[in-house]
Amino acid sequence: DGVTEVLARRSDTLQDKFVEVPCSRDYESHKRFAGCTPRKCGRGVTDAVITREEAERIRRIAERGLSLGGSDGGASILDLHSGALSLGKHFVNLYRYFGDKIQDIFTEEDFALYRAVRQRIQQRIAQVFGISSSALYLTKPTFFSRMNSTGAKTTHDEYWHPHVDKVTYGSFDYTSLLYLSDYSEDFGGGRFVFMDADSNKTVEPRAGRVSFFTSGSENLHRVERVSWGTRFAITISFSCDPQHGIGDPGVT
Repeated sequence: DGVTEVLARRSDTLQDKFVEVPCSRDYESHKRFAGCTPRKCGRGVTDAVITREEAERIRRIAERGLSLGGSDGGASILDLHSGALSLGKHFVNLYRYFGDKIQDIFTEEDFALYRAVRQRIQQRIAQVFGISSSALYLTKPTFFSRMNSTGAKTTHDEYWHPHVDKVTYGSFDYTSLLYLSDYSEDFGGGRFVFMDADSNKTVEPRAGRVSFFTSGSENLHRVERVSWGTRFAITISFSCDPQHGIGDPGVT
């Protein structure tokens, strides 16, 4: 892996840490949106946007939803927008599969919290990158992830491969992760790793920490395999293209 530097330790409480990196050319092969498409690129970490208590409440939403399914392998996802839920070696649509029972699982307060958290993250990204918050559109996939040390059963379970979000999901311009559990306390391994030419820069998750970055290959990254315990996070991503925008999820 070469040299590894820690960008954010679990024990740190970071107001705002930002590292600017040169933008890749990935954005040139997509339609540009003035005042939004990244011209300043980089990665940031903050512990000052979401409280631990809010992160714990969000994690309970994830736990309730994921308790209805779960992958046979080590990585399960729940997408409240599309309804995609890992179940065994496949995915089901939560809303179709469970129908009206969904209202017994998620409350309007759950969705209101989800929306408030998403808005605050969106505002912080806009502020740091010097763009208007209204120029950003929530985009898919936006999902909860639960990772443990169970061996992978399908390629969907292999979360540890290096990837570039703009290449994997063309709609992504800005990616964020809200961590819902603590590195070295709730799980081992599972650190987030930015893979630069000269070194790796790691982020150690802690509940309430938000890591955010421009989605091009200037931010090639991977997640270390979880060696013990359970790691919860939510990926919330934004596009500059209104055609890729999605609405917030709700009970109805």
